[in-house]
Amino acid sequence: QVQLDESGGGLVQAGGSLRLSCAASGLTLSRYGMGWFRQAPGKEREFVAAISWTTSTIYADSVKGRFTISRDNAKNMVYLQMNSLKPEDTAVYYCAARMGSTHTLAGLYDYWGQGTQVTVSS
Repeated sequence: QVQLDESGGGLVQAGGSLRLSCAASGLTLSRYGMGWFRQAPGKEREFVAAISWTTSTIYADSVKGRFTISRDNAKNMVYLQMNSLKPEDTAVYYCAARMGSTHTLAGLYDYWGQGTQVTVSS
C-alpha cells in the first residue's frame, strides 16, 4: 500500500523559512515523479513544484527563486525548502506521486498525502 506522509508545516512569520518533508512508502520512489501542491481555503489546489526521477525540476512562477524541491531516493524522501515566505503562501501543502514523468496538473498524480498546514503571518 502506497503511503505519503508530509511533515514540517507550521506557523512562521513573513520572510521566514520552513522545510517540508514527504516520506514515501510502498513504492520505488526512483520510478516516480514527485510533486508538491497547495490548497488555500476557498481556492482550488494548485501546483507548487515537481521533481522528476532524473531530478529535473519545475516550479510555479509564484514560488520560483524562493522554493526548492529535492529528493533522496535512497531514503524515500522528498523535500520542499521554502524561503522568503509570504502570507499568500498560507495553505495546506500536499505531496503527490506520479508514475513516470512529472506534471503540473494535480489530476494526473496517482497518490497523495494527507497534507501539512503552513501558515505565514504578516
